[in-house]
Amino acid sequence: MRIVLVGHGKMGRMVESLARDFDCEVAGVIDPLSPSHGGDPDSARWNGVDVAVDFTAPDAVMTNAPVLARRGINLIIGTTGWSQHEPALRQIVADTGIGIVTAPNFSTGVVLFEAIAAQAAKLFAPHESFGAFLHEAHHAAKKDAPSGTALLLRRAMEQAGFPRPIDVAATRAGFIPGTHTVGFDGPAETITLTHTARDRTAFARGALTAARWIQGKRGWYTMRDVLGVSG
Repeated sequence: MRIVLVGHGKMGRMVESLARDFDCEVAGVIDPLSPSHGGDPDSARWNGVDVAVDFTAPDAVMTNAPVLARRGINLIIGTTGWSQHEPALRQIVADTGIGIVTAPNFSTGVVLFEAIAAQAAKLFAPHESFGAFLHEAHHAAKKDAPSGTALLLRRAMEQAGFPRPIDVAATRAGFIPGTHTVGFDGPAETITLTHTARDRTAFARGALTAARWIQGKRGWYTMRDVLGVSG
């Protein structure tokens, strides 16, 4: 399977380093800021590419993704902070008939953690004395705060029926790959659930798993679909 990397920062390079483990050939890089830049998304160089893996910046998603989609190239998008453009991209995906997997976090552990957090929220929902909170910490260079994963977790908890406000806090410092804590606090006790990423390989492996899974599929998917997590 041939993939093109959209963005060649830390995550793009990590995907590149692991691609062979997933029987993927990297056809090249779309990133004007990288010395490895192989051309814009409309370049003939990407003829025959199966999947584009996007780890760029929010304002770059709607520059690259529509062009690649109209070329029939499936999309894996790990960039966050562009949700205001989701309706437009959904329409493009529907019009072009491609497949897309978009997720704020491609870690298998995070996807399962989301399901656990939702179940916990459902259990605590009827107990009015318990409030809920979310805290996430990432490296200083991460631009969006709170993280897309934190927003995903909050939405999952709300959809599970937790009726009270869920306080969300963010920390940006140093080189933290990513830590997310969900907590429930009552009059005399606190319950916390935490997912900690030790490095970025979990995200890259998840993106490559999604790239292989999306082959032959059409429509809009998340990592829950890729991993077969129901609910």
